[in-house]
Amino acid sequence: MTPTTPDKPFPPELRDWVAGHLPGLSSSEDRSWPRSTSRVWHVRTEDGKRDAYVKISPSTGEFEREVAGYAYAAAHLDDTQAPRLLAADPDLLAILSSPLPGRVVRDLPLPTSTELSLYEDAGRLLRRWHDASAPGTDTDRAAVRSDMQGKAQEAADCLKPLAPHLPADRLALVEAASTELAGLAEQLPLVYRHGDYETRNWLYDQETDRLALIDFSTAAHGIAATEFVWLCGAVWPKRPDLRDAYFTGYGRPLTGDEDRLLQLLTVRLGASYLRTGLTKQREDLIKRGHLVLDRMATHRP
Repeated sequence: MTPTTPDKPFPPELRDWVAGHLPGLSSSEDRSWPRSTSRVWHVRTEDGKRDAYVKISPSTGEFEREVAGYAYAAAHLDDTQAPRLLAADPDLLAILSSPLPGRVVRDLPLPTSTELSLYEDAGRLLRRWHDASAPGTDTDRAAVRSDMQGKAQEAADCLKPLAPHLPADRLALVEAASTELAGLAEQLPLVYRHGDYETRNWLYDQETDRLALIDFSTAAHGIAATEFVWLCGAVWPKRPDLRDAYFTGYGRPLTGDEDRLLQLLTVRLGASYLRTGLTKQREDLIKRGHLVLDRMATHRP
């Protein structure tokens, strides 16, 4: 995890609660991501023999999803593959979890051979997570339907403002996202997803060559292909070898409908970046949006 600057203060009421579960607590180090909603600390006892991570969830919904995600991980992954929940407080929205060795994979310099092995392990780990899943309820399906309709509408809302800025083939992809997403999603089965399966939530221990998974705040039922949107837009177009390794680990290729859904969800993300960048005059988002849309125009299954 990447600390923010300046460090976020450790709330006294949180310190008291952690001390009740970790006797001898003496230090806390801010490990939040650089955004206002992220509040995470690494805590240690005075003798240095025990440590843990403590997090304040941004909302009740995220707290409940994360607690459920920890229970799911404990049931289906071993304790080297995911941290364990040590304590949780719904009033403080606080979660105390066990530490795992390793470093976050995002921006971690690695030899190509290690990257390929790591991506294969990541695909294998996610397949294990998905395969343990119950099929989802009518309520889960309704939530997915609403989410996909919202994403389709977002793509539709991007068409007019982006029309002067995109060639016809890119604009046609945005239009396809606006018309196809809901129908594609309706045809596909539900699984219990991690929900944020990005390299920032992969923890790699170089000493043991083990990969672990962290952060379950977005765990919920959904469509398996939605787990791959960030990788599809940010990594795989320039590193198809990593995509191949990932799906070798995952154990099956995407179906035609899954791949089309993945492409159009990534298009929706790119269109959103571009529209926001144009509205806020953010050159970084404009470049990111064009890059994602260019990549999806040459997307291969």
